[in-house]
Amino acid sequence: MVTGNLQNLGRKFLAEKINMARASKDNNNISTILGTLNSDGSTPVPIKVDPTTHELQAADGTTGSDNSDDIADRDDNMVTVMLGVSNADGVIPVALYANSDGKLLIDST
Repeated sequence: MVTGNLQNLGRKFLAEKINMARASKDNNNISTILGTLNSDGSTPVPIKVDPTTHELQAADGTTGSDNSDDIADRDDNMVTVMLGVSNADGVIPVALYANSDGKLLIDST
């Protein structure tokens, strides 16, 4: 009985961490990258790239938020969002945020 309850709890937790976005895949079944939506800290967002120049699309000088935890969210195909490490200690995982247009948030100043 305890095992069944733990399994249900694990499924519930996993369902809460999975969001209904999808990373596109190439012909070799390799997933594209996902960021985390800065407004809610949990929704995976496909990161956009210019198809002509192959440049990453970014929103410079924007402000993020501290909405997410240190667990990588996943899309409905179990593809995780991008994580970096904290610039404070070089160890703690931190989600990379994107805006609703799929532009990675950066601060180049």
